[in-house]
Amino acid sequence: MTVNKESGRIRRHNRIRRRIIGTKDKPRISVHRSINNISVQLIDDIEGTTLCAASSMDKSFREKHKSGGNVKAAEVLGEMIAKAAQSKGIKKAVFDRGGNLYHGRIKALADSARKAGLEF
Repeated sequence: MTVNKESGRIRRHNRIRRRIIGTKDKPRISVHRSINNISVQLIDDIEGTTLCAASSMDKSFREKHKSGGNVKAAEVLGEMIAKAAQSKGIKKAVFDRGGNLYHGRIKALADSARKAGLEF
C-alpha cells in the first residue's frame, strides 16, 4: 500500500526498471520530472553511460523559453532529444517514464520525440 504519491512513484519506477534495459543501439530514454523543470537522457545501461541529454535548465533552452515545467517545454525537449539522438546515429530507443503516469508532460515529451523521428 502506498503511503503517499512519491512512494507510489518510486515503487512503480522500480517495477518498470526491472524490465527495461537500454543498450548502445537501443538506449533507454530516462525522464526526470520536477515541478519546475524536466530533464531527459539517453542511457546505455550496459556501459553505464549517458549518450546524450536535454534539460529545461540548459542555457540554449532558457534563451528561448521562460518556463521549463509545462507541456510546451516537454514538447520542445522531446524534439531536442530526438535531434541529439539522430546526430549520434540512434533511431530506436526504450521509453522509461520514471514511475510517472503516462499523461501530461511525460506524454507530450514522448509524442514530440516520436514526431521528430525517434522510434519507441
